[in-house]
Formats: sequence, structure tokens, C-alpha cells
Amino acid sequence: MALSLVSFVSCSLDKDPLSEYSEVNYGSTSEDSLKYSTRSEMYSQYQALYQLLKDRQEHWYMDYLLITETHSDNSYAGSTGAEIVPMENNAIDGSNSCLYRDWERYLADVAQANIVINYIDDVPDETLTETERTQWKAEAKIFRAMIWFDMVRIWGNIPIVTEVGEDITSENIEEVYSTYYPSQSTVEETYAQIIQDLTDALSDAPDNNQSDKTVLSKSVAKALLAKVYAEEPVRDYEKVLTYCNDVIDDGFSLVSDYKDLFGMNDAGTDARARSTTESILEINYSTGGTNWVTWMFGRDLLNWDSNFTWAKWITPSRDLISEYEAEGDSIRLNESIVYYSCTWSNYYPSSEYPFMYKCRSGASSIIKLRLADIILLKAEALANLGGSANLAAAATLVNSIRNRVDLPDLTSSASSSQENMLAAVLHERRLELAFEGQRWFDLIRYGEMETVMNSLNDRDSGRLSLKRAYTENSELLPIPQSSIDLNTNLVQNPGY
Repeated sequence: MALSLVSFVSCSLDKDPLSEYSEVNYGSTSEDSLKYSTRSEMYSQYQALYQLLKDRQEHWYMDYLLITETHSDNSYAGSTGAEIVPMENNAIDGSNSCLYRDWERYLADVAQANIVINYIDDVPDETLTETERTQWKAEAKIFRAMIWFDMVRIWGNIPIVTEVGEDITSENIEEVYSTYYPSQSTVEETYAQIIQDLTDALSDAPDNNQSDKTVLSKSVAKALLAKVYAEEPVRDYEKVLTYCNDVIDDGFSLVSDYKDLFGMNDAGTDARARSTTESILEINYSTGGTNWVTWMFGRDLLNWDSNFTWAKWITPSRDLISEYEAEGDSIRLNESIVYYSCTWSNYYPSSEYPFMYKCRSGASSIIKLRLADIILLKAEALANLGGSANLAAAATLVNSIRNRVDLPDLTSSASSSQENMLAAVLHERRLELAFEGQRWFDLIRYGEMETVMNSLNDRDSGRLSLKRAYTENSELLPIPQSSIDLNTNLVQNPGY
């Protein structure tokens, strides 16, 4: 079965391709290899979760930004590649090889978490302590839930496999068939499993460590629960408030200088800061340049001319730039977007071409979760609950984000109605979290996706014309056709 997998097809750059698992073959290693007898053997499986985050950022970060930024109004595709242009002009279909790669790799991530979750309790080595067993399992459940949360928002119904497949024999094929060729769970079932994993993990995951935000901690679980409960299938604004407050109470605070989040040090030799008071979960890289995805977005400031000979992805849109300028938001504009001269002119004159700037060197951290997102999510929940007190409290939270970048408080009209307050929060989220993988899901969550995206060409003269209008079916992307061909239990999403 493993040999039946085709090789991965790249979106024009395939860094360290991963093909060990899929919904077809994950867990299909030999029986002996699934028995972990020592602490060191299990530790290597546990560490592999963090290594996947660090080394395999192509799907969960680079392609994820295509889906959330280019497929929204924040950026253009940048390159003319046939696999990424459809993200801009809404011509995506099931043949898109980026989506196939992402689907397979997300499932591989889940498979790795399943190994830890299913086998750690059976390790006979007594040097593997009970504390380590429960903590590592909790971290694996947070990791698995985080992956499923991305997947369910991208594709809707997805396979939820919590076991590791046994070797197939003629005697057990009917029993294990569904592990190798799973059907999709409903969105509601998926969210229920995500919530179960995260709540299970709360008691045993490590506490927040103020000096190391690379850990799948209790605070990560709380932040994810806050974001999960904001989504429509399980929406509960009281729980959003509870978990947002729990995160805030864990000792996080906004950095005073926005530049500390994404900047370089004064010498230009390293990242300006790592594991700041604002970071909840981030992946850190060294000055050796191991964060290779910076190649795809602009210049590597540690190696100025390296890999700067082709058009880059995630080119900031005129619509986003005009939003910053209209707000007078120079601090976040300059930390989010930078201008260089280059040799291409796909969207702008080559002499002054804008680039996404939140990943600017091989030493730049990737921040998956940070406090500003949670503060604005709390404001969103308060606004949705309504009432003058909640609207005023929401405005105070938004103002704390604005004041950090020297912007004035919201006008009184912003909190005069629920509609106005929600519009103000959505606007602030766009400016604060641009190029951090939030915009597309924000538009869907606010019910604004069709209105914003179908009118975008009227506001943005540089954007490619739509191949088809955005509808409610556009909220989900197509299941990769190659995956459906391998597993006929998968059903394509409506509209594709």
C-alpha cells in the first residue's frame, strides 16, 4: 500500500518532501517498529512532533498563508505559478498540487501524534516517568488538535483517525480497513474531538514558560480553545471569554514595541527577540538560516542576495496598503510590508516592489499564536454578546492594541452599536494580524467573505479578475482529487 502513493508534487518549490504517511498508509509500519521499549525510543517520537513544526513549515505556514492571505484581500499570489494563481482569482479545484501536499502532510502530522498518544503508556522502561508519560501525551493531543483545527477550517469534513493502523493480514483486513481508508467525520464531530483533545490536555500539559514559547503548553491549549469556540459549529462566546481570560491570566502581555515581534537586531545579525511576553506559541530558528521559507516571501536579511531571482509569493495588495495608509498606521505598515527593487514587475513597478515583511530572515521566528490575537478575539466575543458595558469593554481592548502603535482610541461611534463594534474589531484584526494566517478565517467567521471578496476588484486595480464569484461553497477548499482517487471513501466538497 505504501508503494501505491505517488510522489508529492510541489508548488514550484518542495523543501524536504515528506511522504511517510497519508490517510492511505499511516501506521502501516511493521509490528516490531510500533513497539517502543525504551524511554529514548519514545522520546524520539515525542521530539518528532516539534521537529515537524520546525522543519516542515511548507504546508502549515507557507501554503497556509496562500490560503489565508492570498485567497483573501490581503495579498496577491505574487508569482505566476499555475498552482498559486488560483488562490488569488478563485479558480481552485481538486487538482491543485499544493492542496494535495498540504492534505497529505497534515495527516502525517496527525499520524505522528497518534504514535505518541497510543504507545507511550505501553513503554515498559521505568525510567520513563509517569509525569513524562502524561505530559508528552498531553502535548501530542494539543499538537493533534491544532492540526485538525487548521484542517477543518480549510476542508470541512476530514478523516479523524485516532489509532495507529496495524499490519494488514487476510484475517484482519475488514477490521483495520477504515484506519487505512477512513471516511470523513462531520465538522461537528471534528470539533468535538478537537475540544476533547484540548480539554484532556489541560491538566497535564506543561505550564507557560515565560522564557520559552516553543512548548505546547496549557496556555496553547487555552488559546486554541478560545479560537475554536469562536467558530460557528460550536460557537459559545461565554467560553471564548473564559479561555481568553485564562490565557491573559497566564502572565502574557503585549510587547511595548511592535518591532520586537518581527524585527532584526540593530546589527542586522539576528532576530530582534524570541519568546517575547506576547508570544504564546512560536517556532524559533537560529542564525544558521534554518527558516528557509523566507526565500519565498522576499529577501533573507542575513543573506541579502540569496534566492532573490524569482518572483515571491504573498505580494501585499493595494487594498491592504491603502487600509494602513488611511488609518495613518505607519508602524504596523512598516513592520508588515517592505519595498525593494527587483527584476520582476508582476503587480508593481520593479523599482519599488512591496514584499511581505513578517518573515524576513533565516533567523526569524514563526509566531503561531500571540496575545494580540486573543485580546482582539475577546473584544469580538464581547461585541457579539452585546450590551453597552460589553461594547465599551470591547472598545477598551481594541484601544490597547491601537495605542501600542501610536494610534488614537476608537471614536465613540465605534462602540455605539454592536454592528459598528464588530466592524471595528474586524478592521483592527486585519491591520494587526496581516500575514499571520488570520484574514480568510476572520472574513468567514464574521459572515463577510462573500461581500468583501466579490467587491474586491472594484477597490483593488491590481488584483487578477475573478474566475468565479465567491459563494458559501467557497468557504471550504476542495479535497485533493488525488487523495479521493486513493481513498474512494472521501467525498468532494460542494461546488468543486
